Amino acid sequence: MAAEHAVDIQGVEVGRRSARKDGREVVALRCVDTGMKGFIVECDVYPVDAVRVEPLRPGPYTFATRPQADAFVDEAAKALTYLGCEL
Repeated sequence: MAAEHAVDIQGVEVGRRSARKDGREVVALRCVDTGMKGFIVECDVYPVDAVRVEPLRPGPYTFATRPQADAFVDEAAKALTYLGCEL
């Protein structure tokens, strides 16, 4: 099992997307502008086949520019839509 970790990211939240399946939130994506360190996308994943209070947290994913971070979030959203999630 992969190690889970919580990251305290300092910065300004510039975007948030959430995906639901069967009325239940399964993924939350948050984009943070960290200033000089670029943009970070955090993910909270709630597996549909498990009852969990704390989400899995892959990443965080770091990008030099906002368009790069937005493209990552857009691609993740597209994949979740293909998997039957509502955004």
